Amino acid sequence: MAPNWFMYFIMFWAFVMIGFMSIGGYFMFRKFLKVLPMRDGKSKLDWQNYWVERSRGMWTDDSKSFLDQLVSPVPSAFRDIARHSIAAKIAQVAVEGGSNEVSRSHCIEGYIRATPKRDYRSLITFLEKEQIDYTSYRHLLNK
Repeated sequence: MAPNWFMYFIMFWAFVMIGFMSIGGYFMFRKFLKVLPMRDGKSKLDWQNYWVERSRGMWTDDSKSFLDQLVSPVPSAFRDIARHSIAAKIAQVAVEGGSNEVSRSHCIEGYIRATPKRDYRSLITFLEKEQIDYTSYRHLLNK
């Protein structure tokens, strides 16, 4: 018969593995929900790709570097995904506004619109730390 400590060791790792699989399943399910088509027949990822492709020639070097600055607080493992979704929202703001190029004001507005409400506190902290003026978009944070 196995020693008592060995059984506890096996049970501990079984719980750890179940926990990791649950966390991974949660994130995979969230990704699956983004791929499901909406009422218009396109998924959220399809729309993001559409806006990024539509605005590909509108991005200046300044707006690209400003986007990199805005996504800098995102952990590096998720930074590319965040950059893509934020760039899509910025592009949507710029294209729907009738602009010929993406400006810093489009970047700030798109960044605020792309950020979930639960992250507004850290968004405001980051903008103030980087001394980025967002006063003209403060009304977007109150929704």
